[in-house]
Amino acid sequence: MSFPKYPEYKDSGVEWLGEVPAHWAVVPVRAFVEERDERNDQGIGDYLSLMAGRGVLPYAEKGDVGNKKPEDLSKCKIVEEDDLVINSMNYGIGSYGISRYRGVCSPVYIVLTAVPGAALPRYALRVFEEKTFQRLAQSFGQGILAHRAAIGWHDIKNLRIALPPWDEQERLSQFLDHETGKIDALIEEQRRLIELLKEKRQAVISHAVTKGLDPNVPMKDSGVEWLGEVPAHWGVVSLSRVLSGIDQGWSPAAEAFPALAGDWGVIKLSAIRTGQFVEGNNKKLPDDVVPDSGIEIHAGDLLVTRANTPELVGDACVVRNEPEARLIFSDLVYRLKISGNVTSRFLCYVLLSDVGRAQLQADARGSSMSMAKISHGHIKSCLIPLPPVEEQNSISSRIDQELAAISTLTSAGEQSIGLLTERRSALISAAVTGKIDVRGWATGTGQEEHELPMVAEESVGYSAQGGAA
Repeated sequence: MSFPKYPEYKDSGVEWLGEVPAHWAVVPVRAFVEERDERNDQGIGDYLSLMAGRGVLPYAEKGDVGNKKPEDLSKCKIVEEDDLVINSMNYGIGSYGISRYRGVCSPVYIVLTAVPGAALPRYALRVFEEKTFQRLAQSFGQGILAHRAAIGWHDIKNLRIALPPWDEQERLSQFLDHETGKIDALIEEQRRLIELLKEKRQAVISHAVTKGLDPNVPMKDSGVEWLGEVPAHWGVVSLSRVLSGIDQGWSPAAEAFPALAGDWGVIKLSAIRTGQFVEGNNKKLPDDVVPDSGIEIHAGDLLVTRANTPELVGDACVVRNEPEARLIFSDLVYRLKISGNVTSRFLCYVLLSDVGRAQLQADARGSSMSMAKISHGHIKSCLIPLPPVEEQNSISSRIDQELAAISTLTSAGEQSIGLLTERRSALISAAVTGKIDVRGWATGTGQEEHELPMVAEESVGYSAQGGAA
C-alpha cells in the first residue's frame, strides 16, 4: 500500500518525529490532551477495567483475571465517555484505550481528555498507539522491569508530538479506523484458526489414547462412566499400578538468568508446556549452592507440574533430549517414575488428554485456587486406559506425527499475526507522523485494495510515493 507524501515538510526539532508536514504544528502533549484527575465523590458505582488488546471495558466483562474491584470506590478516578485511559504500569504492552462508558477506574491509571477544539479523541488515541512514542514515554518510568515501569502525567505532558489541523485529524482518524479495522479482522481470523488447531490437537490426543488407532477394533465398556468404551484388549488401571515412585523437586534461591551449557539450573513451571520441555525456561543456580544430583533432569523423564493455576496444574511433558545445562526440577514439579508396562510418552499423552486433565483438575486443591495443587495420592488414584506396550508406542508415534503438522500450522498463524501487528503499527506511525498524505483517501477507492507490505519498517514502514518512507 502506498500513499503520496505531503508536498512540503519541515524539521520538527524532535528526534522521534523527524520531518513533519510544513503546515502541522509541533506541540507538547498537554496542548492536545489534559489530565482528568477527579475522584469519585459522586458515588459512581460503574467500575471500569483496562485490558491490553481490549481497551476499556466494564469490570463484569473482564472475567476472573487481573486486579480485583476495590470495595471502596471513593478513591477511584472518574472516567467520561471518549476519555483516554492508560495503565501507568502497562502502557508499553498495550494497556490503554478510549472509554465508551462513564464510570470510575483504578487511581493508578492515567485518565486523559482531548482538549476541546485542539484534538479529536480518536486521533489522540492513535498518537498514543505510536510505538516510538510509547517507548519514549516508557523510558521516563520508574520500576525494575522496563516494560512495566510506572509513568505519570508529569512524565508525558511535555513530550512533543505532531498535530495536524482538525479536518486532517478527522480524515486520518477515518482512514486509520478503516484500515486498522481490516487488519484487526485478519488478526482475529488467525486467532480463531489457532484456537481451532488447539481444539484439534486436544481431540487428536484424547481420541488416540482412549480409542486407539484401529477404527474396526472390538470395543468393551470400560466400567468407568466418563471413559466410555475402550478397545476390548485394553486394560483400565489406576496410576498406582504403573508407577514405581514419584519424586518431588527442590527450589533453591536462583539467579534471574538461565544456566548455560554445563551450568546447574532449576527449571521454571513454564519449562513444562503442554507436552513440550522448554529447556531455556530455567534459572541458574548460584555458584555457592550445592545442587542435588538426585533430582537432575535427564532424557526420558516424565515431569508433571504439581502446582499452578487450575487450567495448567498437572501439565506434563517428556524430556526428549538430554539437556545441555544440568537442570533440576523445582518443588512445584513431580517426576513420575514408571514401571515396565507403560511408556513415558504414552502416559504423558494420557495425562494431557481430556480424561487425564479432568481427573487432575477435579482433584486439585488449594487455599487459593489461583494456585491449585495436586498430591501424590491424587496422581496415583487417576484411572488410565492401558494398551499393550507395543501399541502404546504406535499410538505415541502417530500423535507425535499429527501434532507436528498442527504445530507447523499454528506457527504459521502466529507468524501471520506478528506480521499483521507490525503492519498495523507501521500504518499508524506513518499516519500520525505525517509520512503519508491521506487527504485524498476515501473508502471504496482503489487504494484500499492494494496489498499491505510484508514487513513493517522501524518507525515508518509505510512508503510514500516519491521517496522511501
